[in-house]
Amino acid sequence: MQKEQVLSRLAQLKKEFEAGQGRLRELETEQSYIRETMLRISGAIQVLEELLGEAKPGGETSAEVPQKVDDAQVSSGQS
Repeated sequence: MQKEQVLSRLAQLKKEFEAGQGRLRELETEQSYIRETMLRISGAIQVLEELLGEAKPGGETSAEVPQKVDDAQVSSGQS
């Protein structure tokens, strides 16, 4: 490769890298928002089930909503 080609490819890769970093930040922000939303929904479900007297002993609700959503569950798509 000629020096011009190498410099051109280097510039292209740096641009792609910066775009990737920006997208990663966007996804991390979205993940945080979704996690917070899921926690609010889980809490609301728990409150409503307690109001209806449907909460099961042992912590699990009749809808089997997890009491806590952690990073591993959200990032792997598990609930």
